[in-house]
Amino acid sequence: MPKGVRSTVKDSGLLQAALIGLEAQRQKIEEQISQVQAMLGKRRGRPPASAKAEPPEKKPAGRRKLSAAARKRIAAAQKRRWAEFRKGKAAE
Repeated sequence: MPKGVRSTVKDSGLLQAALIGLEAQRQKIEEQISQVQAMLGKRRGRPPASAKAEPPEKKPAGRRKLSAAARKRIAAAQKRRWAEFRKGKAAE
């Protein structure tokens, strides 16, 4: 018999054995998955994170625009605060 044919038969038997082993493992894994799913079904309390509703989208945080009048009022107030601070330092 040619060498290639004989190795194919060995490979075929090896592949058949591997297939049987993998199918057995798959069966065990499927049983474990069903057990975990059953346990999740009986679970009480908070739902899993994937079942939660998504929060509404937030607007991107940006800088608020101030009017020119508002900027002037803020600047005047800050100038008054600094003037009072300097006045207190001079009195010491």
